[in-house]
Amino acid sequence: MMTSTQQRSQTRRQRVLDAALIVFANHGYGDSAIDEIARASDTSKGGLYFHFPSKQALFLALLDEASAALLRRVERSMAGVTDPLERGDAALREVLHVFGGHRLLARLLLIEALGAGKEFSTKINDLHAAFAALIAECLDEAISLGRIPPHDTQTAAYAWYGAVNHVVLRWLMTGEPRRLEETYPALRSLLLYGVTGAPAEQES
Repeated sequence: MMTSTQQRSQTRRQRVLDAALIVFANHGYGDSAIDEIARASDTSKGGLYFHFPSKQALFLALLDEASAALLRRVERSMAGVTDPLERGDAALREVLHVFGGHRLLARLLLIEALGAGKEFSTKINDLHAAFAALIAECLDEAISLGRIPPHDTQTAAYAWYGAVNHVVLRWLMTGEPRRLEETYPALRSLLLYGVTGAPAEQES
C-alpha cells in the first residue's frame, strides 16, 4: 500500500505526463520545452526533473505508458471472444475507438514519435510489432481451424496494422472523415477479404 507521500508523488508524475502529452502533440518533440511542460502541469522545473531527468526521458516514458495503455485496451477487447477472426475484428474496432476518442494520443504515437529520432522510432516499431503479433496469433488460429486458407500471417498482420495506421494518419492530417470510427466498415471488409478471399458480411 502506498504512503500519502508516494501517492502525491505518483499524482505529480501523472500530471506531468498528462501535460506532456498535450504539449508534445501540439508542438512536436523538437519545439516543446521543459519549462512549458512544467507550467502546463503546475509543477516546478525541479519537481519535473525529479521524475524525468531529461526531455528525452519524459518523452520515452510517455510513449511507454501510451503504448502500454493502448495494448491493454486492445487485449481487453479481444478477451473472451472465442472466434479468432472476431477477435481480430474486435482489435480493429478498439484501435479506431481509442484513437478516435483521443486525437492527441493518435498524433503522439503516429506522427510526433516517428519524427523525434531513432530511439523513439524504435519504441513505436515495438508497438507495431506487438499489435501485429496479436493479429498474427488470430490468423494462425483461424488457419488451424480451417476458417481461412494458409498464408503468411506475419505479413498479413503487418498489412492490417499498416492499413489502419494510414487511415488514422489521413484522419489526423485532413480531418476526414469527421469521425474516425466511420472508416470501420470499409476497413473491416477490406481486411477480412484479404485473409478469407470473400467479402465480409455486413453487420446488421
